Amino acid sequence: MGHTITLGAADGHSFSAYQAGFADAPRALVVVQEIFGVNHHIRAVADGFADAGYFVVAPALFDRAERGVELAYTPEDGKRGMALRSAIRPEDTLADLLASAEALGREKVGVIGYCWGGALAWAGATRSQRFSAAVGWYGGGIAATKDLHPNCPVQLHFGADDDHIPLADVEAIRAAQTGIEVFVYEGAGHGFGCSERPSYVASATALAQERSLAFLQHNL
Repeated sequence: MGHTITLGAADGHSFSAYQAGFADAPRALVVVQEIFGVNHHIRAVADGFADAGYFVVAPALFDRAERGVELAYTPEDGKRGMALRSAIRPEDTLADLLASAEALGREKVGVIGYCWGGALAWAGATRSQRFSAAVGWYGGGIAATKDLHPNCPVQLHFGADDDHIPLADVEAIRAAQTGIEVFVYEGAGHGFGCSERPSYVASATALAQERSLAFLQHNL
C-alpha cells in the first residue's frame, strides 16, 4: 500500500521513511518503530492507520547508524537493535521525528510508537511542541523522565506482565502524570501488540488499538 520516501532533518541528515495513505486524509500520524527497524510489522501498522484515514510516515531511525536495517524478532536481532539504538543520540532521533512531522504537511500531527518508539513518542510530547497527540505502546524508560511536562495529550499502554517494564515504573508514571491516560493489560507482556512476536495478545491489541484510534481522533 505504501512506499519508501527520503526525508531530510534540520541538521542535513537524509533518511528513508515508509509513507502510507493519502495527503488529503483527514488526519496525519508519525508511526515510530521498535528496535527492529521499519520492518514488515511496522509497515503493516502504518498501512492499518492509512486504512483508518491517516496520512502516515514511519521514519527509519536506524539510518543514523546503519541504513536499510530490518530486523527479525529473534534475541540476536534484538541485541543488534539495542546496539544500533545506543549509537544514535536522542536529540538526533528527535530531529528525525520532527522532520517526519513536517513532511506530513499538517498543523496537527500525532505520533504513535512501539517499544523504543513508545518512549520516543513520549519524548516527542515532552521535548517538542510539534505534536498534537502522542501515544506510546510499551515504551521502556519513560519512568526515568516521568516528571517532564507533556505539551500535548498523551496516552500510554503497558502489559502487566512486561519483563522489560516493571509495574512499579508504570505506577510511578501514573502518579507523576495524573493528566494522561495510562492503561495496563492483564496477561500481556512486552510487545503484545505485534502479531509476529511470541508475546502477541490479540485481545489486548484490539482494545489498545481501539483506545488509540479514539484518542487520536479526538485530539487530531
